[in-house]
Amino acid sequence: MIDSRTSPSRARGGWSGWGLRGANSYRWTTWIAAVTCAAAPAYTVRWHLGPLPTTLLENLILLTIAAFLVETVVEGGTIVWRTPFTVPALLFIVAGALDVVAAPDRRAALGLYRAYLLEPIAFFIVLVSVVNTLRRAYAILLGLAVAALGVGLPNAVVVLRAGLQHRLDLSGTPPVVIYQTANAVALFLLPVIAVAAAVAAYGKGRVRSVAAAFLILSVPCFLLTLSRGGFLALGAVVLALALTHRRRTWYLAAAVAAGAVFALLPPISKRLAYELNFNDPHNTLVGRIPLWQATLQLLRDRPVFGAGLSGFETRIAPYWNATHIDRFIYPHNILLNFWVTTGILGVVAFGWLLLQGFRTSWGGWRTTDSPSPSGGGQGGGSWRPIDLGVFLALIGIVVHGLVDVPYFKNDLSLEFWVLLALIYAGVRSTGLRPTAMVSGLPK
Repeated sequence: MIDSRTSPSRARGGWSGWGLRGANSYRWTTWIAAVTCAAAPAYTVRWHLGPLPTTLLENLILLTIAAFLVETVVEGGTIVWRTPFTVPALLFIVAGALDVVAAPDRRAALGLYRAYLLEPIAFFIVLVSVVNTLRRAYAILLGLAVAALGVGLPNAVVVLRAGLQHRLDLSGTPPVVIYQTANAVALFLLPVIAVAAAVAAYGKGRVRSVAAAFLILSVPCFLLTLSRGGFLALGAVVLALALTHRRRTWYLAAAVAAGAVFALLPPISKRLAYELNFNDPHNTLVGRIPLWQATLQLLRDRPVFGAGLSGFETRIAPYWNATHIDRFIYPHNILLNFWVTTGILGVVAFGWLLLQGFRTSWGGWRTTDSPSPSGGGQGGGSWRPIDLGVFLALIGIVVHGLVDVPYFKNDLSLEFWVLLALIYAGVRSTGLRPTAMVSGLPK
């Protein structure tokens, strides 16, 4: 973390101590990073380089890192290592390495370790080093928005088509394209929707209009995933956003009324009715609770390292396969997901990351922006809507994670680290110290 006792403006070389070399530095890296975010769903495009599997998304991440290293050497830039997330990230990397060793299939575990930990964290370092203006932050968010619509719109089309042809089974898994499950679409869309909602509510000028347009397109796509865990998470995000407004009573009432109307729509009410009947096999919790019980039995026997990276499906078998036909690669609960996959150390590391994420984003929201020291074109705008949006996104991730897997997927892990990078980029760009942000006062 940056030493709160030293003002960056007094550092030797002015703002170079923060790695802020001006708005025009790292231009190529920034645009390649934005394209990489837009291509987050492209992990589904796979091939082999000799014996090694790879994806289009992975190659774009590596291209971004390569461009960053080249521009760092050419421009004499600075790689930013010291952030509020550095220590928990290192702990997370160590936890993952240990669980590669503990995994039943180390080759498969190494692939997940690379895709879910090493590459997203490296991408995070790139972003906190190059995103030194609000304009660049919105370019990265625009990339995520393109990715969200890229998976959301085609999925909405197939669901609507199934409904019009009377083939939509509201008790089961809705149809999906690109991803394997509709829940995966909802998991990726929600954090982007949360940030867009905050920008639409509190942003200014063109970005506010773009955010509103994105919400008009993306929210129906999200609702058409018919993800019941997603509905719960979206409700939490909407309520949290309403609570931030000075007229919170009216906005809360409007949010509750809108939720009630939505729940009464015939397809939605039928979908939600399955969750109210615990004798119905289509109830999500009816399926989840036995899985969680079996997972706890597994963790009782392997409490330190869990099942190892990529090992859950194999190691849950003695506790689950004898009485259930369904097969799972994760236990679908945020705490149990990290425990079985990265062990106790991974739970501590990810919990620490979440805590720092909530702390930094809420501190940024509560703090008035300073002018951009790099002269990089704050344009009279503010980082505060992005900070609030990431805070809301983290709420959505945690709530949806109660019944699903909000991190262990190529696109989701990248999205998580991009969000963390943006809030710390705001800290660096505005020159606000983390200790000052927590108190809600400018430095």
